[in-house]
Amino acid sequence: MGFSVWSAMTAVLGLSAAVVSAGSPSRHMARADAACNNSPELCSRAYNQITHMGAHDSPFLRDASTGNSIAGNQFFNATVALSAGLRLLQGQVHNVNGVLRLCHSDCSLLDAGPLQDWLAKVKAWMDDHPNDVVTVLLVNSDNMDVAKFGAAFEASGISKYGYKPASTTAPTGNWPTLQTMIDAGTRLVSFIASIDASPTYPYLLSEFSYVFETEFMVTTPTGFNCSRGRPTAAGTAANAIAKNFIPLMNHFKYDSLTSSIQIPAVGDIDSTNSPDATKAGALGLHAATCKNEWGVVPVLVLVDFWDKGPSIQVADVMNAITPTGRSLPSSAGGASGGNKGTTTGRSDGSSTKEPRLGLGTGALVAFMAAAVLMF
Repeated sequence: MGFSVWSAMTAVLGLSAAVVSAGSPSRHMARADAACNNSPELCSRAYNQITHMGAHDSPFLRDASTGNSIAGNQFFNATVALSAGLRLLQGQVHNVNGVLRLCHSDCSLLDAGPLQDWLAKVKAWMDDHPNDVVTVLLVNSDNMDVAKFGAAFEASGISKYGYKPASTTAPTGNWPTLQTMIDAGTRLVSFIASIDASPTYPYLLSEFSYVFETEFMVTTPTGFNCSRGRPTAAGTAANAIAKNFIPLMNHFKYDSLTSSIQIPAVGDIDSTNSPDATKAGALGLHAATCKNEWGVVPVLVLVDFWDKGPSIQVADVMNAITPTGRSLPSSAGGASGGNKGTTTGRSDGSSTKEPRLGLGTGALVAFMAAAVLMF
């Protein structure tokens, strides 16, 4: 998030990113005795009593396909994230000539393709993983009507998995268990910012009717907190919890290039995503602190470069589980249960070496020169 700061980069970085890849969809029957979201223990828990680890700006990659763009927030694509245990995917959506596209602030900066295509990749992964509940959170950057999103969801085929709550306008504490959602075939929760609820698309949920978020513009390790950032109508975090809002904990940090331009702080990512519950700025401490303050676990969590830390360990601690059936990319920092994978999952689906962490000097100089001219 923090999208406005990226607009200054548009003139310098005309990069485009390929959409995520996944295998061909297939039909499966969910087994009642199988693990739910990588653990049998989670099957009987309600959706809002579980920590769902998520990839912030999941379609926007920093890898060879984008020239290691400094605008990228992830090293690995969305389906690799899902196979590694993440169950929340967030992205920004823009309208380009009537087509919804996944773009980072502006489509001339970083374009990950049509929303419909990306949803089809996620749908294919869900076809192959019938005992998993997935959450998608989309930023409606151009305030498009819910019908535009509905058309993309319907055309991709993923709408068949859409979960429809009893109320489409207010938060509820009565969420079903994962097993109930799996048995009903409604195992996709879709939150979209800045839409009005529609009976035509009851599975598309207006984010801030259900969710409150912590602050997202953090530039120092001590900047993470558990206060309500938005929506203001939810009141304090304590009030929001009492009203059954789902808590979303943002945990990603920015480096400031100028007073008004920030980029993802990849140099500190191992510390930022660390499961350490005692270290200032660590994901582990942030989650433990919010759980203590709120009296409930952070239900939704967003991180950059999710494979580092590795961040998924924090969800396992919050959920008190030993996971099974995961496939981690070879660069993931440490083990997190399950089977460790060997491929890195580029946006084009091929295998490659681990992406570089840094930014080329030439690109940085060009960026800074443009920034000086623009401000």
